[in-house]
Amino acid sequence: MRRFTLSTLRDFGMGSKIIENKINEECDFLLDKIKSYKGKPFENTMIMNGAVANIIVSILLGHRFDYQDPKFLRLMHLINESLRLLASPMVMMYNTFPMLCRWLPGGHRAVLQNSKELLDYIRETFPEHRESLDINDQRDLIETFFVKQQEEKSNNGLFFHNDNLMMLVTDLFAAGTETTSTTIRWSLLLMIKYPDIQKKVQEEIEKVIGLKQPQAEHRKMMPYTDAVIHEIQRFSNILPINLPHATTRDVTFRGYNLPKGTHVVPLLASVLREKSHFEKPDEFYPQHFLDSQGNFVKNEAFLPFSAGYSRTSPSMHLLKLYWISPLLLA
Repeated sequence: MRRFTLSTLRDFGMGSKIIENKINEECDFLLDKIKSYKGKPFENTMIMNGAVANIIVSILLGHRFDYQDPKFLRLMHLINESLRLLASPMVMMYNTFPMLCRWLPGGHRAVLQNSKELLDYIRETFPEHRESLDINDQRDLIETFFVKQQEEKSNNGLFFHNDNLMMLVTDLFAAGTETTSTTIRWSLLLMIKYPDIQKKVQEEIEKVIGLKQPQAEHRKMMPYTDAVIHEIQRFSNILPINLPHATTRDVTFRGYNLPKGTHVVPLLASVLREKSHFEKPDEFYPQHFLDSQGNFVKNEAFLPFSAGYSRTSPSMHLLKLYWISPLLLA
């Protein structure tokens, strides 16, 4: 399923100019929305969420929503509310000790209900996709899945069945929306707080991009901006405690024997604020990703998404598409 998803995302533009065009187009809608407030203060959470979600939706469902569409607002609410609950102390305890869920009350029940409503909406889109399906002109991920589903009939739908499709779309939709939107809002906050850094980023943007549309290929020519975006992800630390993982084989770690299947909860905050890897771990310091000549350098302790095999999951690849999004708002 991972192979199918990554292949389909590539077909619909991941890592190409197609997705860049989708991002640029959506950012035009976003900037028009921001301009409509005419300089007055406004709460930007739902707008940012909507812009990011629309880019993902265009790949999954083949269209975008208006920011005020009631159904779209409801879907955004379900995702935001679920993520808020998932970040609560009680649900984080359930993630660490899942066996407690069956006995103790808490937000996990609301998360399950929200997930059901989101899955129901995705299921409702299936008939329309089936009716308009053209095997030779697949417009989105759902239609591509249906083509594979037809090809797999001889296998009794072992992998390409509707339940897997609903979970796949939900994972891609929910995983990429809130985290990316939150990172962009952190970008705005930190650029306001550190105007000197903002000025350097702006100067680099004007020098390299000018009046052109931002493209991923500009990245290698913008080491300072690249370092700032990496430092935003490190400093904001929006996923301090990740979802439970499991060891894939027996392993010995620092004298402890961990059998295959042992649950492991990555504490990403402990890595992103590690003094041995970051000179000023508690400060916003883009030089963490620059060498003495001002060239961008990678840091092995930079793990803003997760650790382990999940880093190769489709949702993580979707998150990485948004390198150019903060540039459009600079």
